[in-house]
Amino acid sequence: MSTNALWGLVLFSAVAHAAWNSLVKSAGDRVATMVTIRMVGLGLGLMALPFAAWPDEESWKWLALTAFIQFGYYAFLVRSYGLGDMSVVYPLARGTAPLLTTVGAFIALDERLSIAHFAAIALISIGITMLSIGSGASRAALGFACATGLSVAGYSLVGGVGVRMAGTVVGFQACLEIVTGSAMAAYGLATRREYLFAFVRKHGALGLLAGSLSVLGYLAFLAAAQRLPLGPIVALRETSVIFGTLIGAFVLHEAFALRRIMASTLVLAGVAGLALVR
Repeated sequence: MSTNALWGLVLFSAVAHAAWNSLVKSAGDRVATMVTIRMVGLGLGLMALPFAAWPDEESWKWLALTAFIQFGYYAFLVRSYGLGDMSVVYPLARGTAPLLTTVGAFIALDERLSIAHFAAIALISIGITMLSIGSGASRAALGFACATGLSVAGYSLVGGVGVRMAGTVVGFQACLEIVTGSAMAAYGLATRREYLFAFVRKHGALGLLAGSLSVLGYLAFLAAAQRLPLGPIVALRETSVIFGTLIGAFVLHEAFALRRIMASTLVLAGVAGLALVR
């Protein structure tokens, strides 16, 4: 696959992520929706695994750690959306990830990025952070959003390391979906068995759509992470905040100010910078 196609996968991952997050935010029961999404991932993982190469043994510990961090991500994300607007929580949660991942990539992978890369990543991160300043969100919402962002940086870095060691994108993703999906399904059955079955019957189509977007979006990210530097691709993936903010403003009818448009312009400038120096 060409380098341009890989960058296209990253952009698709950004759109898919914003879309399924908006479905979680607008859901009546976000916990049940998240369980349903991960059950869809479980089904897709089980279907894909027989046709995929088995991940190399060296990647297993990274796969387990990625799954563990993702459990925290699911919990923080659901709690954040219960406390604040998507146009506030989503940009802040995603905005903390690029720089954290870049630092982590330096430590774990010894990646060397140019000054232009750092400048572009900084523009994206500043723009995303500006989307949340002065939003009137509670401290609790901001705190959980930052915790969500930390978990995003964690599973992005660890998953990127793991998929490189696995030697197979589809096999690694399938195993990850099976692990996380099985655990979330067990949690749902243990805490709300009868209600969960009724919820799936009523909102199964919503869960199928959101789950498919979640799986395909992360699969696209992992495919790009095999060959592209982690810091820049995670930063580019964070352009999902533009889509998320627009969804929050025009679909969920949340507040949208000129300041947020200016912040989005900074994000786009950073993306253009990455495209020029990649």
